[in-house]
Amino acid sequence: MDFQGQHILSIEQFDREAVETVLSIAAQMTPYVERKKRCSVLDGTILASLFFEPSTRTRVSFSSAFNLLGGKVMETVGMGSSSLTKGESLFDTAQVISGYADVIAMRHPEAFSVSEFAKGATVPVINGGDGPNEHPTQALLDTYTIFDELLRIGKPMETLRIALVGDLKNGRTVHSLSRVLSLFPNVEFTFVAPNALTMPEKIMAVCEDAGHRVSITQDLSTGLANQDVVYMTRVQEERFDTQEEANLYRGKYRLTQNIYDNYCADNTIIMHPLPRDSRPDANELSEDMNRNPNLAIFRQSNNGIKIRMALFALTLGVEQQLKNHESEVTWFTRK
Repeated sequence: MDFQGQHILSIEQFDREAVETVLSIAAQMTPYVERKKRCSVLDGTILASLFFEPSTRTRVSFSSAFNLLGGKVMETVGMGSSSLTKGESLFDTAQVISGYADVIAMRHPEAFSVSEFAKGATVPVINGGDGPNEHPTQALLDTYTIFDELLRIGKPMETLRIALVGDLKNGRTVHSLSRVLSLFPNVEFTFVAPNALTMPEKIMAVCEDAGHRVSITQDLSTGLANQDVVYMTRVQEERFDTQEEANLYRGKYRLTQNIYDNYCADNTIIMHPLPRDSRPDANELSEDMNRNPNLAIFRQSNNGIKIRMALFALTLGVEQQLKNHESEVTWFTRK
């Protein structure tokens, strides 16, 4: 895959080699993320960050990633602050913003909207999530985290056993992650969800067509057994027609330290795309897990900066120039 000048819209654009390229470049970003070095390779460039749906981690990490490479960021947050509310088309918006920026990161509540926007863009567009459809950068950072965590505990990647738990119907993160992991050999997927929220057939077909084993269960204890990774998700209540319908499923699956001790194998890695819903009637990932060394959710979130830095470097064609633009960090940091 030739990244330079390309849009990053779907994980379907990637083959295994392309994924490994992103992961390799992301690893090179570690000294900048840890503030051991500075990098100004994108000095003079501008990122347009267009987030038309609520976001904390993805929006801020896209901006931080661009800043850490020396670029500047301009933001539009919320549909109400854009001319889309005045009837402007996605095509027209893309044409205009392309004149202001060198690259665009975008989130939108409607499926395939970012792809539609990219048709009008003359600079690279990176999908930060399009409704219930896809979240390609999250899938890449999740894959990076899985490999990094397995290395941390000293487990060889001969076979990966992963349970994905919760709202698998509406969760774009699990859709994209399943597609990425299907590119690698010997993956055993366990999908844990209520019948009404099970993984879409087309995603399960991708896993099975790649030769992987797929298991489906509604029982959490069964799904947790003998896994290398457990990937918890919240109920995507914003995707339901009514709050009452969403409430039927909130709190159905809860992972606590006691449940972990009773049903998970030693060193099972726990992931979550965040935000986790810590309200008492949901609480899918209990805060009593916070001291568990295998809770990877904050390392996972931080890895998002590395992945997004890598994608900026690749799409703007500067991935081979990083060392030439390094300098020393001159401020105090606890990183």
